[in-house]
Amino acid sequence: MPSRRTQIALTDEERDAFLDEGWTLQVASIGPGGFPHLVAMWYVVIDGKLHFTTFGKSQKILNLRRNPKMSAMLESGKGYSELKGYVVEGEAEIIEDTPFTAKVMALVGAKYNGIPVSTETPEAALKVASKRVTVRINPVDTYSWDHSKLGGRY
Repeated sequence: MPSRRTQIALTDEERDAFLDEGWTLQVASIGPGGFPHLVAMWYVVIDGKLHFTTFGKSQKILNLRRNPKMSAMLESGKGYSELKGYVVEGEAEIIEDTPFTAKVMALVGAKYNGIPVSTETPEAALKVASKRVTVRINPVDTYSWDHSKLGGRY
């Protein structure tokens, strides 16, 4: 039987909508013992790439400094016929730019808490952002699935 992978893959438009509507990104880096280090992160999409912020001394950043390879997955659905997901395998780009990190934090605040994004970055936001970095995932490979496209035929 031929693969149905192409039948269930998200189109570019479906992927963009899924990422815009998605909530919690599962992010995996390679821990010091060689095992996956998996964490849940809030994220935003900027220029078509996933971005999230975290403390500069966090375990995931220590892992990514040692080895920038990572994977991220967004998924939804409860029943098999509802399962939908998108995976990015890529290289982490750690951005140590406080104003940019403050901007990403503001975009995350807008997405998750409905806080309007200001055109100015207040000093308090810069102070909070100074302890954080932004991770941009530069994709090497992606794949996706939407089981609703199977129409109940598995």
